Amino acid sequence: MPGKDMCRQAITDAALVLRSVSNTPRLDAELLMAHALGVSREALLLRHLDDAVPPSFAELRARRERHEPIAYITGSRAFWTIELAVGPGVLVPRADSETLIEAAVDIFGAAGPARILDLGTGPGTLLLAALAEWPKASGTGVDQSPVALDYARRNAEALGLSGRAKFIENDWGRGVDGPFDLILCNPPYIADSDALPADVRDHEPALSLFAGAEGLDAYRVIIPDLRRLLDANGVVILEIGEGQAGAITDLACAAGFAVSGRADLGGHVRALILSSDAK
Repeated sequence: MPGKDMCRQAITDAALVLRSVSNTPRLDAELLMAHALGVSREALLLRHLDDAVPPSFAELRARRERHEPIAYITGSRAFWTIELAVGPGVLVPRADSETLIEAAVDIFGAAGPARILDLGTGPGTLLLAALAEWPKASGTGVDQSPVALDYARRNAEALGLSGRAKFIENDWGRGVDGPFDLILCNPPYIADSDALPADVRDHEPALSLFAGAEGLDAYRVIIPDLRRLLDANGVVILEIGEGQAGAITDLACAAGFAVSGRADLGGHVRALILSSDAK
């Protein structure tokens, strides 16, 4: 039997408690323990399960019990092929957003786009993932949050991408000159009245989440400006919420775009791909 002061048992105990907080309690407990030990989760599972529990683990667990996001507690989140520093004031990258990068890879292949624009870049999530994918590309990330842009610049530096990425503090496409071959955007798309889990509602920035009564306010601003920014042969890939494909497709078609959808792993249309319809 593993001792109660060993990591193995402490993880099991924490996972039981965290069931009321998280849909992934075991994973959360493992990530917190790995952070407390200063090792990767993989290293924890392979080599450290029978180590003594570090003193800092109890407070990390208590923070998660108070619904603080795991990424804020550990200070990082993996996304696509990169690791991003994140913290309070920054939207936590989600696996669903990788749907946009997957779609871009299918469209551009190994050659990739030359110029990339990420509207609402947050901590640099989509832009830096794309630049890591295509070493010859350069890009611009735009966000109105100075906190998010500070994270984005530090992430670019840590990933060795600062020479190919620049960041602008502004509202969507304002102050940006095209053309870009690829425009990526994960705007706020949650309706103001929608309920959210406590770890999202109480911790992540509302400005990055909510977008009016229907969750469509950001798209109404972004989509009419895209033609100015997009190369004639370029594409836009927008993240959308569940059930929003029809309304946003109508907005895009009205702006002169051809539109197709891309589903996430859950089978929901997560991304809309916009291309010029004037050919």
